[in-house]
Amino acid sequence: MASPTSSDAVLLADKPAGVTSHDVVARVRRELGRGVRVGHSGTLDPFATGLLLVLAGRATRVQRFLMALPKRYETVARLGWTSTTGDPEGELAPGRIPPDPLALPTGTIRQRPPAYSAIKVGGKRAYALARAGEAVEVPERDVQVHLFEQRWREGDRAAFTIECSSGTYVRSLIADLGDAYCAELRRTAIGAFDVADAGTWVPLEDALGFLPAVTLDADAGRRASHGQRVEGEAAAPVVRLVDPDGLVALAEPREPGLLKPVVGFRG
Repeated sequence: MASPTSSDAVLLADKPAGVTSHDVVARVRRELGRGVRVGHSGTLDPFATGLLLVLAGRATRVQRFLMALPKRYETVARLGWTSTTGDPEGELAPGRIPPDPLALPTGTIRQRPPAYSAIKVGGKRAYALARAGEAVEVPERDVQVHLFEQRWREGDRAAFTIECSSGTYVRSLIADLGDAYCAELRRTAIGAFDVADAGTWVPLEDALGFLPAVTLDADAGRRASHGQRVEGEAAAPVVRLVDPDGLVALAEPREPGLLKPVVGFRG
């Protein structure tokens, strides 16, 4: 892994199976040394592999914006079996083979996340309650599935490519096909970031390139760096504010013609 050119950057990491997202963050933290804040934007289950965005320095301030990006996954399902966790780590039981062809829903769908998930229920993680033997009722929610494509099907296995909104649980998509669970799961893209580029450090301003930029003069940039509203038109709910010295802040429109900084990078 190459070193970042700045302490404020995003690492495209390819998480292997058998380690947690926290393990990857801990390794990067050790390599960068003490004093550099490190986090990530979107957990992968231990059995899963693929793209994990590791955030260093001021990049940790934009975690929620990176987490909101759409995702692409490649998954192999085992058909005719169920798993209590929706993956190979749960208790497995034989069931019925789903029909062929399978109904693969796209668009806005109502989904119930798995009980073994990091969603909080009553202030506690759902997986912690489930592992303690408590009955867990995770609320349903709407998610967007942009692509759900079967690549092949052989015997009790089938492979799929899925493109979906943030917050979509692929384990639930597969379980909802019938008696099936995710035997393999790999995240191949987050927004424009691709696992093919794993090992690359992306400077913070470049990593935020998916947000429209509003250019300020030096005086307006100074005021924005102190959290003051500045004049400008927003082409999106969140924009980048840049001045002659580079990235100043992320801002949201508060009223016509004015932008309010919500995340600052100058201090």
